[in-house]
Amino acid sequence: MTLRKWVTVIALLTPGLGLIIAMIGTVVYMAIAQSFGLYSLLGDSEFSTEFWDKMLGRRAYYKSVKYSLYIGTFSAILSVALAYPLAIWLRKPFKGSLAVGAILKAPLLVPGLVAAFLFINVISYNGILNQFMQWLGLWDEPHRLQNDRNGFGILVLQTWKQMPFALLLLTSAVQGISDDILDAARDLGAGTFARFRKIIAPMTISAMQAALVIIFIGAVADFSFQVIAGPTNRQSLAQFMVFFKDSGRWHDAAVVGVTLMGAALFGSALLAVAARFVLKGGRLK
Repeated sequence: MTLRKWVTVIALLTPGLGLIIAMIGTVVYMAIAQSFGLYSLLGDSEFSTEFWDKMLGRRAYYKSVKYSLYIGTFSAILSVALAYPLAIWLRKPFKGSLAVGAILKAPLLVPGLVAAFLFINVISYNGILNQFMQWLGLWDEPHRLQNDRNGFGILVLQTWKQMPFALLLLTSAVQGISDDILDAARDLGAGTFARFRKIIAPMTISAMQAALVIIFIGAVADFSFQVIAGPTNRQSLAQFMVFFKDSGRWHDAAVVGVTLMGAALFGSALLAVAARFVLKGGRLK
């Protein structure tokens, strides 16, 4: 393309894309600036690394970073891992496939807060799950399942809520694979897993990476699930940030916010690169 055409393209994109970049850039700049003591809402503004120094010395800060990355990573992996076989199953239409697909995508219509409260009702001390397990005779008395220390409940919630989104992306990608390719692989003796590993996964890797990135970013920054169903002994970065904000410590909140943005950006990129590396057999190209 010539310079004139590039200028024309940029000019056409400016009204929409330029506004988005300007708004996002402003928010990111404000957060970074506040983390260094600028744009103070309650006092004098002065550039300082004091807030970063104090935050990096807090043990709770590192625990929040580790916990948020744990939730984001495993939520994304579990969601994609469950969506893949379902996408392959729904690849070819069959009687009732539309109804099955609609039911599987139903969690997308449930708001996060509603999903968290429903989950709590199911696993509470006198909830449906405890009553069912006692009725089967597997448990003699109710077990405490709510707000577990390892965040397993959050992983269940995130996977239940995010898996349909991954299914949407992967179903379209899987349906785009020609039957001739799969039939040829089957004729050459490739089994089910071999066809998935050597054909389906490499040809749908872009959709899989998109699902991993979007789900990871949403899960690592989640607040509602953590507050309602998360562990009481751990705080996510979102909870940590809100804690400082509610205490009027805006600069500390900005430090955590910048950390959360960095974790979402670099964590999702690393997850996408790792997925491509694994599915391409150790090659990134």
